[in-house]
This record gives sequence, structure tokens and C-alpha cells, in this order.
Amino acid sequence: MTPAIRLEGLTKLYAGGKRALDDVFLEVPAGLIFGLLGPNGAGKSTLINILAGLVTKTAGRAEVWGFDIDEHPRNARVSIGVVPQELVFDAFFTPYETLELQAGLFGVPRSHRRTMELLRAVSLEDKAHAYARTLSGGMKRRLLIAKALVHAPPVLILDEPTAGVDIELRQMLWAYVRELNAAGITIILTTHYLEEAEELCARIAIMNHGRVVADAPTADLLAMAREKRVDVTLGADAAELAELAGLARVERLGPRQFALLHDKGRVTAGALLARLQAAGHEVVDVTTREPDLEDVFLDLTRREGRA
Repeated sequence: MTPAIRLEGLTKLYAGGKRALDDVFLEVPAGLIFGLLGPNGAGKSTLINILAGLVTKTAGRAEVWGFDIDEHPRNARVSIGVVPQELVFDAFFTPYETLELQAGLFGVPRSHRRTMELLRAVSLEDKAHAYARTLSGGMKRRLLIAKALVHAPPVLILDEPTAGVDIELRQMLWAYVRELNAAGITIILTTHYLEEAEELCARIAIMNHGRVVADAPTADLLAMAREKRVDVTLGADAAELAELAGLARVERLGPRQFALLHDKGRVTAGALLARLQAAGHEVVDVTTREPDLEDVFLDLTRREGRA
């Protein structure tokens, strides 16, 4: 099946020598919610802007829904919808007018426009004829999603869609993203909320310094996180803990509290606790924490920074 997005050697060199993208190869399978993660300055925005036709690449190839962005620019742009991080639209237009104008710019015939259907889908039907400047931040965010969908693109890019929104709205947006994906739309999600990517995305690519440093199913990335943490509370104060086989390092949390970090592939938490008790320490409370996507993200980006 043709990937939703295919990048081959994509490179962007800005004036002054800054290399925003450095020979990027990436495929986004059709039908997925795909996470695109990375620290600020990793190249995510440049990549998105190239796909959207807002930035000219320096070298390489890029395809959207099978259309080369150079050979078939119109088809490529019609195949993608972008929800920007910034809340950008005319404050003196109503949501209805905003969607109608956007549909007109994409050449959608009036008989094929879904303006009220989209406003209903993002819970803005009752605000259809209110000035956009009167909408709350969450409503504006939802309006941008509807705006990106007016031409029914098969690929939708959500750039930090939940930045600055409250928990209730974030949950609502998550539910809507899942609905869009279930309807057949490929979603590319950029976010700084790693739990959001872990919750929504079937596959994740991590970028750093203009390069892709990881691209794998979310479950495989989580499996890369091997360091597990066990927080223990002892029955008495301890200046330090005896050396325990299999223990990577110890962090003191308080007079009686310690965090034991270990490679879960080499030793179990139960074995560590048994060794701790055998060393003469009474354990009165235990809390374990499984590694998550944040651990993988930090490890990969730090490793890349040292390379």
C-alpha cells in the first residue's frame, strides 16, 4: 500500500548554513495515527512546512498520498490538511464564513461543501455565526481542525493540537482524533506531551538535529526502555545502601527513602528487594514505576547529542 507520506533524502539548508533537515528518510503508513516527536529545533516544523508547500526543500524527494510535491504540487497539497500550532485566522470572520472561504480556496463546489457538518463535528454549530474573535481558545483550536478538513484530505497533520488547552478539552480532542482516524484519515501528530503520543499513536518517529533517530511501533519504542525504578522506604534511617548486584544506581529521596534504578532485563524488582533485606535493611513500603516513552525520548535525544 502506498504510504501516506514518503520522504527520501529530504534536506533543507537555510541561508547562513543552518541545516534544518539532514537527509531524512521516512515513511508514514496510510491509516495510522503517527507521532512525530522531537525537541524544539529538531526540524519538525520545517518538515511539515515543506509538505504543506510553505517551504522549499534543498534536496531529496517528498510525496503526499503518492503525489510528488514537485511533480504534482496541486494534488499533493489537496491531499493534506494542516492544523498549525498558532491560532491563525481572521478574527472578524464567523466560523461559518471561515470554512466557506477555505473551501472556496481549495475549489470545493458549493454542493460538496460540508460547513455545518464540520462545525457540528467539532461542537461549534451554535457558534457558526459568531465572530471568531469571541471564541474561547479551545473553540478556536477546534475551528482550526474543521478548517483543515474542508477539502476532505486523506492526510491530516496536527501540530501541537492540545498546546495550552485544559484537560477536558484535551480528552475531547483525543476522542475526535480517534474518530477521524477510524473514518480513514491518516493522522500525523506532533506534540510535546509524550503521554499523548503514547496514548494515541501506533507508530512514532523521533527527530533530533534535523535527523530521524528512531522510527518504530510505539510498543517497540517502549520496549527499548529497560531501566525500571523501585522506590523503597526503609524501617530506619540509612546513610547509604550496601552495593546490590544488578543495581544500576541509587537516588536518595529522604532519610529512609531511596530510588533503586535497575535494568529490568538483568534483575527483577523482587530479586532486588530480597537482596536489600539480606543486606540487613527492613523494607516497609515499595512503589515501582515502569519506564515510559519519556525515558526513551530523553535517552535517544541525549545519545544523539553526544554523537
